[in-house]
Amino acid sequence: MLEHVDPAACSYEEWTEVGMALKYEGYSPAEWDAWSKRDPGRYHAGECEKKWWTFQGNSVPVTAGTIYQLAINQGWKPDAGHELDWDSEISDDGVVVDKNWIEGRELIPAEDLEPVAQLIRYIEALFQPEENVGYVMQSYRNEKGKYIPQNKGSWKRSAGELITELKKCKGDLGAALGDYDPEGGAWIRFNPLDGNGVRNDNVTDYRYALVESDSVDLEKQNAILRELELPIAALVYSGGKSIHAIVKIFASDYQEYRKRVDYLYDVCRKNGLEIDTQNRNPSRLSRMPGIKRGNKEQYLLCTNIGKASWDEWKEWIEGINDDLPDMEGLSDVWDNMPELAPCLIDGVLRQGHKMLIAGPSKAGKSFLLIELAIAIAEGKKWLGWQCQQGKVLYVNLELDRASCLHRFRDVYKTSVIAHDHLKNIVIWNLRGRSEQMDKLAPKLIRRAQKQGFLAIIIDPIYKIITGDENSADQMSKFCNQFDKVCTELGCAVIYCHHHSKGAQGGKKSMDRASGSGVFGRDPDALLDLIELETTKEMIAQEENKAACKATQIYLTAHGKNGWEDDLSQDDRLNSGTMLAYCQNTLDKWQMNALNIQVEEAKQRAKAKTAWRIEGTLREFPRFDPINTWFAYPVHIMDESGVLGDVQPEDEFSNSYRKMVDIRKKQAKQKNKDTLGEIEIAFDGLVNEAGVVSAADIAEQIGVAPDTIKRWFGKGKRGRHEYQQFFETFENDEDGKIYLRRKQRDTDARET
Repeated sequence: MLEHVDPAACSYEEWTEVGMALKYEGYSPAEWDAWSKRDPGRYHAGECEKKWWTFQGNSVPVTAGTIYQLAINQGWKPDAGHELDWDSEISDDGVVVDKNWIEGRELIPAEDLEPVAQLIRYIEALFQPEENVGYVMQSYRNEKGKYIPQNKGSWKRSAGELITELKKCKGDLGAALGDYDPEGGAWIRFNPLDGNGVRNDNVTDYRYALVESDSVDLEKQNAILRELELPIAALVYSGGKSIHAIVKIFASDYQEYRKRVDYLYDVCRKNGLEIDTQNRNPSRLSRMPGIKRGNKEQYLLCTNIGKASWDEWKEWIEGINDDLPDMEGLSDVWDNMPELAPCLIDGVLRQGHKMLIAGPSKAGKSFLLIELAIAIAEGKKWLGWQCQQGKVLYVNLELDRASCLHRFRDVYKTSVIAHDHLKNIVIWNLRGRSEQMDKLAPKLIRRAQKQGFLAIIIDPIYKIITGDENSADQMSKFCNQFDKVCTELGCAVIYCHHHSKGAQGGKKSMDRASGSGVFGRDPDALLDLIELETTKEMIAQEENKAACKATQIYLTAHGKNGWEDDLSQDDRLNSGTMLAYCQNTLDKWQMNALNIQVEEAKQRAKAKTAWRIEGTLREFPRFDPINTWFAYPVHIMDESGVLGDVQPEDEFSNSYRKMVDIRKKQAKQKNKDTLGEIEIAFDGLVNEAGVVSAADIAEQIGVAPDTIKRWFGKGKRGRHEYQQFFETFENDEDGKIYLRRKQRDTDARET
């Protein structure tokens, strides 16, 4: 890109930024020096090396994006495959004005104002009365015959002072501002200054930017500036080849100012105005209206035209250039409805839609997603639902590569599914290399564009969340990235997220995911896992079933034919009976081997956890909750129904209620004890008037005086038990707070 940037066309600031960008991107000062030599008029040997080591970096570094923008501004066109950021603020075809058909617009001075009146109106449009205004009246002619400012000019006078002097000058601008050379004209700075200088650091408010182009016919410039609806505070004819538009930026700081000016210049360039990029500085000089320049005048065209603010203009410009589909009437499609997207997971999810799986840690969410990837690849059932067979991409953000690959093979083996279509599974291992979703999405789309995936599984999303997960606004933008992937690739996006802290049984399934409620409401299908509290009896039953199954497998594998005839249906479901039968059937060594296998099966059953899967679906009716066992590494459907009546723990479980009751009793007893202490202290300190200083009570029972006032005050934090018997009041004579007993509550207190 740097090859396409002419250093001679760069300002000093841009030249410096190129050096900063090269250093940030890992280059050496030699590259900067070699590029700088292309401008022999300003090049000085050793200057790049010396300047290079002063670049220490900051929180908002200058990057290669600056060089990219400079190259674009000087006419470079990137290759078609150049990768732009996903959140690029405006597309390359975002054009408002067709410069080939735009009709020129005549330049008409503002209401035929006199020169002094023009300048007063200009200053009033841009500045507050107390703000310092910078201007330059002196000029000189350089070797090219061009008049340029001779010095930094004045910067210590306020707008109010200037307007006062202008109103008294009787049409003589020189008397108010100082004499100037009519051949060169005069200049004024469009942002307020601090009165200490005219550098960027002296700008007190990043309010305006200068748009100037001298390569387009004046009348066309005027027309384009107005067609773009730019939020222009003042429009001035320079007396030369350009119109100066002072555009409202209103940035909060210098970094935002630079970003907004770059955006502004980009829009102008796309609409036919080749901007003088040296005008970027917020302390830049612009032509002063009401001043002679040779045989022409620098005059004010208008003030406050276009959109009212930067935000309003930016919303408008992007709204014109959006790529949203056209609106359509229902009557137009009533008899020719589009086909619904085919199901990816029968009764749950369509192709091209989004699904979220939410659950607590250690619920086996990753294994559940791996099981789903295999079910899609092989065209099998997943949690009882048939899956459409096709190609699937699994984006692994959490596991190292080896662990991830082993998990896939372990799930295949444990599920006893033939691996006939391994080519349908593609894995993208990004642990340690993941990016936020707004940066990852365009790269994902580019790599997956021609792969023909039916589904993309992202596991997990906390690694790529963009913004604060508790912010609805930021999470809406984050979830929109999944929509872009679905739309661009025509595939389903499936991802998982964790639960918020605390018991979840009392919540709806769509409210359990951590962070903003957007997570539960954005996807087309939400499957939520919640753990079920198992009993010792249930685990013992699972151990019995595992032992029976292990025994049956061993007998069949070792050719013990006839055992099915020897044992009844009930006997086959009793591990004790099964093992007793084996004791009489197998030899000593076989029995030892069987016992080892049975014990391993029982340990696996003992380690199982129980889960309930509930769903919220947009396209299909709600399904009945699904109960499963997670027996590492797979989920097994609860065929027996033993988990059907188990209720998940919620915030009001017995243990929780007991804890709350205990704390309430403790607090009540503490209040009772404290009231007793106050009674004793009051009786010991009460005077003839029947009152006691709150400070004395506080000292007696060992609390702060403010605590006493809070307990007995009328505010919400007062203790009801205490306020039944005592009240506080302020003595006007000494200003102290006193306590007195409420006489009407004597009977209640004694009771």
